[in-house]
Amino acid sequence: MLSRFADVLVPAVGRLTVTADAGVELAPGSVVVANHTSLADPAIVLAALHRLGVHPVVMAAAGLWRVPVLGRALTREGHIPVHRGDRRAADSLDRAAEALECGRLVLIYAEGGIAYRPDAAEAAPGAFRSGLSRLVRRTGAPVVPVGQAGARRVTSGSVTKQLAGLATAPLRRPGLHVHVGEPLRPTADGAELTEQARTAVTAAWRTAAAQLGEPAALAA
Repeated sequence: MLSRFADVLVPAVGRLTVTADAGVELAPGSVVVANHTSLADPAIVLAALHRLGVHPVVMAAAGLWRVPVLGRALTREGHIPVHRGDRRAADSLDRAAEALECGRLVLIYAEGGIAYRPDAAEAAPGAFRSGLSRLVRRTGAPVVPVGQAGARRVTSGSVTKQLAGLATAPLRRPGLHVHVGEPLRPTADGAELTEQARTAVTAAWRTAAAQLGEPAALAA
């Protein structure tokens, strides 16, 4: 349902294009890691992955489950609430590991949140948290790096700016781009694995942002 909803919503607010490294395959039981810059980017990434025939389980902030209709839909489809700073936090990794063992793909936002910036410009992914490396060490799952750019052109900044951006996006139809990088096979542990994944997601983001002519990517 979330993928179908994204398929309808995303074309209404922007022009989505999708690319991938040569020969990329999204194998069952993979961990998909994407950069997180805007409240709009989960829908954009889901729409892009749906075009590639993938319907991942999403690890998302537990607060979304408190939204009446959305919460029930998320539970019904097997998506995973993340309780940060809570004794239930370990349950999220348990459920993600179970999904991977069943051959599902799991989408994780390893930055753990959205860094506030007042403008709509792109920036490279921030530091990754340790949950990704713990999940990969536990399961041996390949890591698929995904970079998205353009979501901040839909929603960014203050609450007022975000609402205004979402309201005007159907008229502006900003460019949106998602790039899927070559999967990583885990060869390291802990901080080294975390940094390898961040480097790969940063490269995918740079490709996506360059497609949109973003100065931050072109300068790099």
